[in-house]
Amino acid sequence: MAPAARPDGPRVSVLLPCFNAAETLPAALDSLLAQTMPDFEVLAVDDGSADATWTVLRGYARRDGRIRPLRQAENRGIVAALELALAQAHAPYLARMDADDLCLPERLARQCALLDADPGLDLAAGLVRFGGDRRACAGYAHYVDWINTLVTPEAIALNRFVESPLAHPSAVFRRAAYERLGGYRAGDFPEDYELWLRWLAQGARMAKVPDEVLVWNDPPGRLSRTAPQYGAEAFARIKAGYLVDWLAAHNPRHPQVWVWGAGRPTRLRLRPARALGLRIAAYVDIDPRKVGQRIDKRAGQRGGGVPVVGRASVPPAAAPDAPFILSAVSRRGAREEIAATLAGLGYREGKDWLAVG
Repeated sequence: MAPAARPDGPRVSVLLPCFNAAETLPAALDSLLAQTMPDFEVLAVDDGSADATWTVLRGYARRDGRIRPLRQAENRGIVAALELALAQAHAPYLARMDADDLCLPERLARQCALLDADPGLDLAAGLVRFGGDRRACAGYAHYVDWINTLVTPEAIALNRFVESPLAHPSAVFRRAAYERLGGYRAGDFPEDYELWLRWLAQGARMAKVPDEVLVWNDPPGRLSRTAPQYGAEAFARIKAGYLVDWLAAHNPRHPQVWVWGAGRPTRLRLRPARALGLRIAAYVDIDPRKVGQRIDKRAGQRGGGVPVVGRASVPPAAAPDAPFILSAVSRRGAREEIAATLAGLGYREGKDWLAVG
């Protein structure tokens, strides 16, 4: 017989929203019940499913008292489901999990150990294993490879404006941090990325177990692929305010920056930040067809626009006119090339330049 939840409360409360998840939910629950650390509860919220999700949850609850099924009569979305789970959670550590992913056996033990070892750490995530087709979903697989390079609090904080620096269902965070820093918000933005940006802006420290803790599956119906609040424009909008605030505190030339990357996608991604006052004094590009041009001209404007300069025009960091630079390229390997070039000129990441997406 599997152990029931402890009467004095478990160590970890797993927050598991479920919507029409009857097909994948059994494997997700089995992966939780196979954890080497048994001291947890699972707050599994059926968010108004039209399939057999509730039947699956009730069946698992009868088998194992650590599974606590909750139900919303209507589909209200992930934030409402998480709020319902949080209201019932008893543990000092709160873990996220999705109904189409799989926990590896040591997941909770490893992440709790990381939090136990560092009382100043607010969140422990981990590396994730891509569970999709790497050929068909090459972009998503590349994103997984990238976030798996961000392990330390410093790397996570420095790269927060490129993309969300960790996989939401891989996170375990302290209840005390959640109460101190604020909870999930619903809106036209990705709720997890907004939470990480808001927490990091308040000085939260996040790190990862340097090993895989989760199989992050990528089915065609995943919300991050289908819902508008997870689209590129939504990410650009939500990061803009936090980016401008960070630059106001760290860029001595704020609101003026140089941007490395003059392509149209870069300019579109930075448009929300420019609407909030970010001023681009120059673009840097290696394409000789762009160098010497002026772009971002207003309709009907004669002259004007922002100049595009070549790499040779970037002054050393010690020069009195050295700009603060945003590296805003997305081509694979280009960000690393720019980092090496700037390092050679004496620029320090987070001090003189910053990577953004």
